Amino acid sequence: MYEVTATRKRPTSFDDLTGQEFVVATLRNSLSSGRLAHAYLFSGPRGVGKTSAARILARALNCPSGPTAEPCEDYPGSQEITRGTSLDVIEIDGASNTSVNDVREIKDEVLFAPNSSRYKIYIIDEVHMLSNSAFNALLKTIEEPPPYIVFIFATTEIHKVPATIRSRCQQFSFRLIPLEAIRARLREVCGELGLDAEEEALFWMAKEARGSLRDAYTLFDQVAAFSDGHISFDRIRRTLGVGSIEQMNDLGEAFVAGDGGRALDLLAAIMDAGISEEQVAGDLAEYFRNVLFLKHGVRKQSVLGYPPERFSGAVIDGFSEEQIEHALGLLVELFRNMRYSVNPRYELELVISRLAALAGYLSSARILERIEQLKRELGAAGSTGAVGSGDDAIRRPESPHGAATRLSAGPESPGRHGTSTETPAVPPAVSGAASAGGRSAEPRAAVRQVEAEKIEEIVTALRARKPTLASVLEHALAWDLGESELLISVDGAFAAGSIEAELATVREVVCAALDEPVTVSVVARARSSEEQAQHGEQVEMVRQVFRGEVLDGQGEQR
Repeated sequence: MYEVTATRKRPTSFDDLTGQEFVVATLRNSLSSGRLAHAYLFSGPRGVGKTSAARILARALNCPSGPTAEPCEDYPGSQEITRGTSLDVIEIDGASNTSVNDVREIKDEVLFAPNSSRYKIYIIDEVHMLSNSAFNALLKTIEEPPPYIVFIFATTEIHKVPATIRSRCQQFSFRLIPLEAIRARLREVCGELGLDAEEEALFWMAKEARGSLRDAYTLFDQVAAFSDGHISFDRIRRTLGVGSIEQMNDLGEAFVAGDGGRALDLLAAIMDAGISEEQVAGDLAEYFRNVLFLKHGVRKQSVLGYPPERFSGAVIDGFSEEQIEHALGLLVELFRNMRYSVNPRYELELVISRLAALAGYLSSARILERIEQLKRELGAAGSTGAVGSGDDAIRRPESPHGAATRLSAGPESPGRHGTSTETPAVPPAVSGAASAGGRSAEPRAAVRQVEAEKIEEIVTALRARKPTLASVLEHALAWDLGESELLISVDGAFAAGSIEAELATVREVVCAALDEPVTVSVVARARSSEEQAQHGEQVEMVRQVFRGEVLDGQGEQR
């Protein structure tokens, strides 16, 4: 009669336990030193050897030459323990014996000595399924059992086992088995059965097992049944409906090119081959996850599932980390939506269409960063005239005298917010010079720069009320303080306009900081010829970021 691989290859000694070196070393040392516990708790994922380790420990405890770390293979009762049919090693399924009455039977049985062995051992699998009453009934028994009683509990959900039970047991945490260790076991089975297997096929089975050797053996039996003596990944893919890395690369390259039509055609071809919507979504999510790992420099095949060179370089280089994370977010949301969708294929096709526009995605942080960059560049290029030149220029009202527009706020400044447009700014330190309008300027008192501490105080006070205004003032070029007048020089029309809109607020804070009434004026520096030359480039950058169109002076598209 055929015996499934998972049963035939069940470990019978500590040496056969795969991937649990820490557990094996600790149990060996305990047996060798004679420091034995009366209760053990084995926890970990399914298929990693918890029940097998419990049986091996039971054989080691009841070995005639033991307890020993190397139990005999042929002593009376050894095979019964291995098969789970021994009278003195009782295996109980916690999932089907959950009540307090089941535990009371155990409490009655422990009063009787073992039939023919040194210890009577209770192995309770899936112990977390016991009810609270059953756990409470078990507490006293596992804390002070008769000297010939040993309990071994196994569970896949350690968090569901009460702390009162855990504190009375020696706990051993079983780990997922490494992918390479599973592949080596599968290769060993192929040799025993005389099967020829491709390494890629073995690697795929080991990867699909996700750390469970029992799952790997079960999948191996299924694949071997239709492989006719030769296990190939191509046949697995065609028979089980598995997507390939090449298909994912083709989809990814279509996304990089922004070709939604080609991406949808590729999706249709994949699904025509019998691959389900859920499988396609899962393969795509895994693919983008691996691409993200490659972007971060992770190149271990055991992590990626494929050799790094199998992934398309165009996809790796074509997307930023933020874009790949966005794609993963769309695919995770897709899994949620598929469960409640009228037609999961529609959901998948919608996400594929959105992924075709992935190259144009910008995160919120990146958009804000670009906007701030543009504000700085536009501010640096600004002047009292147009931010730009020609018909597409953005213009501010010009001073009748030309070079610069000077705005001031003071006790007698008329207009909204107490602002007024005056004659062109004359350097305060110049006395008796003619103004742009031909009038003689009045002599001015000596000008001094405001102390850095005072400027910081003004900016800090404004930051709580007007953060944007504070940022503009923080980058002002000069703070010239004359007799009852402060002239703030800024770099460009954008910065001057920002201060102009809040000139009354600025004066209020300035007067408080300087502890004297002053008139506040702002002057925008004229743009240099070099900045004029850069204008065309900056206008094009603005157009691309905001996806707009450049208009001429008549409002017509250029």
